[in-house]
Amino acid sequence: MQEDFHYYATYCAAYMAGYTHDESLTIAYSAQFVDWCSATLLSELRAPRAAATTQLQLELLDIPTDLIGLQDITRVWSSFHFLPGNLQADIRYGSKRYRQIYRLICGPNGELLVSTVELARKTGSLQAVGVAMHVLADTWAHRYFAGTPSQVINNVDNRVVEILPDGTERPMTFRHSASAPDDLDQGIYTSSLGYTGEHSIMNLGHGRAGHLPDYSFIRYRYMPAWGGYTEILKDNPADYYRAFCQMVYAMRYLRGEREAFEADRYDTDVVAPWETVIREILEKRQINACADWKAFAEQLSGETIPDFAIETYQEAYVTADEVAKSDTFLGRFILAAMAQKSMVTQAIFSSGNWLAGVSVDFRQKGFRGIRDYRALIEAAKRRRKA
Repeated sequence: MQEDFHYYATYCAAYMAGYTHDESLTIAYSAQFVDWCSATLLSELRAPRAAATTQLQLELLDIPTDLIGLQDITRVWSSFHFLPGNLQADIRYGSKRYRQIYRLICGPNGELLVSTVELARKTGSLQAVGVAMHVLADTWAHRYFAGTPSQVINNVDNRVVEILPDGTERPMTFRHSASAPDDLDQGIYTSSLGYTGEHSIMNLGHGRAGHLPDYSFIRYRYMPAWGGYTEILKDNPADYYRAFCQMVYAMRYLRGEREAFEADRYDTDVVAPWETVIREILEKRQINACADWKAFAEQLSGETIPDFAIETYQEAYVTADEVAKSDTFLGRFILAAMAQKSMVTQAIFSSGNWLAGVSVDFRQKGFRGIRDYRALIEAAKRRRKA
């Protein structure tokens, strides 16, 4: 997904869930910041690099695709952008390594999604809500792809077919020029360069499918590398609408209106008064829907929605003393990000899967020497005292 959904649509969902304008902005900013919080940025802010929620292209190029490098990549992308749908997924063929990669395929309504939303409530900050909403939304947009480099999982057959609004179909053409925008009229889309190396970063996530998963309007059929020669139908307008309704449901839980968060539940009744306009935005053929979502958000709340600006909260974090940093906007985001990454990495490791590295359950084992995670322990102590 892109800024149009992670920022503006998330604001709308938060406001419908009952959050105030200012609270909704905090949640929306945090959801979008997940796509910007790189180790490079954190280093510039002198913040813990372990809180990185994305990796820049230049960072990825510098990461060796040996075991340690692959684990570093997987921890970030599986925790925040390609949440595994079923860590125990059964598959009848393939090596142990193949099964481990297969079980990292992203999908909605898995156990890890429930854990993500529950963790946001336990963490208690609006920043944690935003992080969880980014993860939730991406489980719909990025389903069928995995947050680890793998040609055998993430490669896309060349015979991708787009289903146009009138029901007709046409083949898609992929090119590998990063500077060329997608041509919606001609059905020409940019994707990562094909590379036969199993662990090439070109085979990370949905790179081989380009931005198709990020566009709310598109419907297409394709054959994934793992699918056993079975075509997959991706109906993005339907999936994005489910994602929106599920965000509203999740945030009503996070506000305390529900006692539990359950998978595969959606607040369609709450969203119903605005269903027509939301579906119109989702179905509109455009590369960037920010303007439409922003107009709807301002109509919804009657407030002005500022454009997302990455530098908004940086000065407050940098100038705060070490004790106060955790109470700044970015400080709370950092704690939420580290908690989410720790939870997902622990779940993957506990399932017998080593692709995200070795993890320690802090609740059972306590601190084990990873300096950047000491803040999590201290934050947990403060919550218990409060």
